[in-house]
Amino acid sequence: MSTILLRRDGGIAHLTLNRPDAGNAIDPTLAEDLASAATDVAADPAVRCVLLTGTGRLFCAGGDVGGMAAAGEDAPRFLRDLADTLHGAVVTMATMAKPLVVAVNGPAAGAGLSLALLGDVVIASRSAHFTAAYTGIGLTPDGGMSWLLPRLIGLRRAQAMILTNARIGAEEAERIGLVTRTVADADLADEAQRTAQALVAAPTAAIAAARNLLLEGATSTLRNHLDAEAATIAAAGAHPESREGVAAFLARRKPVFPGA
Repeated sequence: MSTILLRRDGGIAHLTLNRPDAGNAIDPTLAEDLASAATDVAADPAVRCVLLTGTGRLFCAGGDVGGMAAAGEDAPRFLRDLADTLHGAVVTMATMAKPLVVAVNGPAAGAGLSLALLGDVVIASRSAHFTAAYTGIGLTPDGGMSWLLPRLIGLRRAQAMILTNARIGAEEAERIGLVTRTVADADLADEAQRTAQALVAAPTAAIAAARNLLLEGATSTLRNHLDAEAATIAAAGAHPESREGVAAFLARRKPVFPGA
């Protein structure tokens, strides 16, 4: 059984974490499968949006603690290899030229929280909750958590989550900006699908460029970032998406972007 289910449907690539009996915990196989699937969909021009979710009761329980224990004295190498593989998937999904929707179908802990943070749009079921978890077993964050979390909710809240293992419920997660919105559990799949479909119909090239600006803005100076914005909007103005968007605006009609 594949640890990642990949399905393409109408411009959407559905990636589903598929170790439900283990809480979708990330072991070496799942990390490798996720990295491979992410590379696949990132390179597929027919895919205009990626939707990530989990099977079963949990979104993702984090790293496979049983595997860590079984590694014994080789635990440092096990953890390094696992983190490096997972980070390949993280970088691909964070930098791919298409948006990522994450549907958090249940609790997200450890690296599972890191995966949830990656989404451009993160929709959580009301039964979901979020825990950093690492320090509870004497470990430190991976999956980009210590980079992403402070940028989303601020350093002080990130410190509380990571250092004290504070559990954040779905409604609080929405209030503090950890997730985009929450919905009833029964509505999650439909809401995530609607969101992904809207992004499929959107100007993908402009969205990709905007994603890149947001990513670079975290480490750029204001002057350098203004230069990047100017260059990016000029390039966007030469793209067929912009021509269609401007024409539709002036004609007071809904735009039909190329490839949508």
